[in-house]
Amino acid sequence: MGDYPSRSASVRAGASGVTGRHARSAGTGVSPIPPDDFDGRRPPLGGGGALPRKSRFSVETGFRGLSTAAGAMVLVIIVAIAIFLISEAKPALQANTENFFTYQAWFPNDADPHFGIAALAFGTLLTSLIALILAVPIALGIALFLSHYAPRRLATPLGFVVDLLAAVPSVVFGLWGRDVLMVPVQELSVWLNKYFGWLPIFGGDGPFGRSILLGSLVLAIMVLPIMTSLSREVFQQTPAMNEEAALALGATKWEMIRTAVLPYGKPGVIAAVMLGLGRALGETIALAMTLGIVFNISFNLIENGGNSIAANIANTFGEANDTGRGALIASGLVLFAITLVVNMAARAIIYRRREFRDSAA
Repeated sequence: MGDYPSRSASVRAGASGVTGRHARSAGTGVSPIPPDDFDGRRPPLGGGGALPRKSRFSVETGFRGLSTAAGAMVLVIIVAIAIFLISEAKPALQANTENFFTYQAWFPNDADPHFGIAALAFGTLLTSLIALILAVPIALGIALFLSHYAPRRLATPLGFVVDLLAAVPSVVFGLWGRDVLMVPVQELSVWLNKYFGWLPIFGGDGPFGRSILLGSLVLAIMVLPIMTSLSREVFQQTPAMNEEAALALGATKWEMIRTAVLPYGKPGVIAAVMLGLGRALGETIALAMTLGIVFNISFNLIENGGNSIAANIANTFGEANDTGRGALIASGLVLFAITLVVNMAARAIIYRRREFRDSAA
């Protein structure tokens, strides 16, 4: 009859159903084909077959796991280093008869061990800070010259030379500072003492030569290539539209650099300075060859004296007994903590201003 859809011949006895032809004509968009037409299997959805199941273990999952493990490994290594230093330094600290943080002398090999980190930590921080004061302005000037002032055919070879200087071993700088730079620094120290001896940092009666000033100059030369190379790369990444916009508004070359280049590169410059500070804090051989190895706290920069944690480890590790080695490891723990605090402070400075967060990441 025309009013009712025809029954399907494949319908079992006692069941009702409609043919696919009449179901499609009803406008539902889905063909209610019974399972029997597919040999008992479930019919595919949408007419094109079921979507493939997502693999439980895929390349993307494996790569995500490896990346997470690599990031976590850094924290594991830091914690492992701290645990090792603490465990090795604990016996020496227990045998120490003086306050480790305030005592200035260093006699851990005596029958009655007494030693402290005060003079060593002071010398480490003082030489590193003076090195940064001397190196940062020069590094920024060289980086700006190579990125915005020098012609390309001059900037390319000069940049290559700067990168090569960053790879020079520290012992080479130490030998050069001791054999070549010490005499000019000694003459400069005499001149500073003669005309500016009324200042405590240039006072004293000598002798001059192996001093904080010499060690800081060598450190400044050592960290200069690193900060210059990184700062140059940061300045070269400044968007061209920012520079062109500043010039289009009538800014001079220096005004363009001050308003467009320096603000954009500030997080990168801070990172470069902190990386240079990290190398200065941990420098060993160069300071061992240029400092006077004196255990005292003094702001005098030209008299023989000065010492650092790393230089003291290099100079005394060979002759140290068990307690002495433990004391040196304890001083290394202090240097480890200082480096960690410096890096955390640098990260806080970078993230302090909200507009630079994305570029700092």
